[in-house]
Amino acid sequence: MPARVWRALFFLSLAGLVRGAAPVAPPELAQVGKPGAEEAARILQQFRQAGLLGEFYLEFEFRAMPRRGEERLYPGRLWGGRTPQGTAFRIEVRDGSGGTGRWLLRNGAKSAAWKVVDGQVVPLSLASSLEPLFPGVEITAFDLQMPFLYWEDATLDRLARVFGRPSYAYVFRPPAGERAALGAVAAARAYLDTQFNALMQTELLDDRGRVLKSFALISLKRVGEQHVPKQADYRNDTTRDKTRFQVTAVALNLQLPAAVFAPAALATPLEPPEAALRVRID
Repeated sequence: MPARVWRALFFLSLAGLVRGAAPVAPPELAQVGKPGAEEAARILQQFRQAGLLGEFYLEFEFRAMPRRGEERLYPGRLWGGRTPQGTAFRIEVRDGSGGTGRWLLRNGAKSAAWKVVDGQVVPLSLASSLEPLFPGVEITAFDLQMPFLYWEDATLDRLARVFGRPSYAYVFRPPAGERAALGAVAAARAYLDTQFNALMQTELLDDRGRVLKSFALISLKRVGEQHVPKQADYRNDTTRDKTRFQVTAVALNLQLPAAVFAPAALATPLEPPEAALRVRID
């Protein structure tokens, strides 16, 4: 089975669009073995270079699930694709008070982010990207963007089992110039499926290695010849509050105008693809 089957690059994270059948039974950890430094670097580089399978559109809900209190739903839309600068995502979310938040996230070695504030497009600083998109939601622009996947200081820590599947656990440490802006975040850990080189889970760590926040891809849904993310959880491991990212509709193999991923156009509302192109996700 080709490696593209589970190459779910959830840069919302997010955007793991994958082709093929469901994965076969995973091998045992003892059968995998921990690769040496050179092979570990090759595996990580292969993961970083894996591209998205075309341009696409998602409709989703953020389900805020506090440990105490009522759950709330925040509907949203996402357009994904590639630009000459790297993978890009445009996100719109209704904030529960009648407004709509808009963000543009660009991933890669030179990641960048923008948001709309009072009708104006402004760059999002690294420190600001760690703030919740809006109160009550345990998701930040940093969570969706996952820039740590491109930090140069990356080492293979160990082999681990995630959701029953053997995974490589990589630890990423930030560049010295970014450390202060990250606040309590001192490092990040990402788990890549050993069989399909797919991102399964991430963790943000403090300076003592304790988990501050985690992301986990929960399920995929087959749509035609591709698999799309269906559910993912973002959990605050300090408060134990979490927000579920749940996809409700998808349109694949689109040809989106370049302006969709242009920062200057972020304040302009977008129309979704025509209804005939959208597939509901139950």
